[in-house]
Amino acid sequence: MTKLTHFDAAGQAHMVDVGDKAVTARRAVAEGVICMLPATFALVRDGGHKKGDVLGIARVAAIMAAKKTWDLIPLCHPIALTRLAVDFALLEEQSAVRVEVTAECQGQTGVEMEALTAANIGLLTIYDMCKAVDRGMEISGVRLLEKDGGQSGSWRSAAKGA
Repeated sequence: MTKLTHFDAAGQAHMVDVGDKAVTARRAVAEGVICMLPATFALVRDGGHKKGDVLGIARVAAIMAAKKTWDLIPLCHPIALTRLAVDFALLEEQSAVRVEVTAECQGQTGVEMEALTAANIGLLTIYDMCKAVDRGMEISGVRLLEKDGGQSGSWRSAAKGA
């Protein structure tokens, strides 16, 4: 196992120096799921929520969150994202919504944290919009599915076909 990069030789937290790294194409994909009551799922699916388009608002929130990741996670670098895609899948049998986020940039550090932050905030936004009718919703399975670029190359989750 490699060492933790956010600590210096004395064990103090620091922002990793990426100044000597090459600018390369970086890509990361993250996912997560929110489960809810069937009646809540129907409101989301059918667009019947009085607050409006739940998934549309969650998509915008996810995009905004990815752009602010460096401001939320103390040791993250500011990244100029070149692409961020937020896709929702309605899982009827589970009364759940799955989010998949793809983040891309041309940079000196990866975009895993941006993809993971966007997935979390997208799901939290669904929760926020629906909590008045279903406080028992459950967010789970937020994880990195794959990443490409940089010194460490490509990585795929075993569940994604590593």
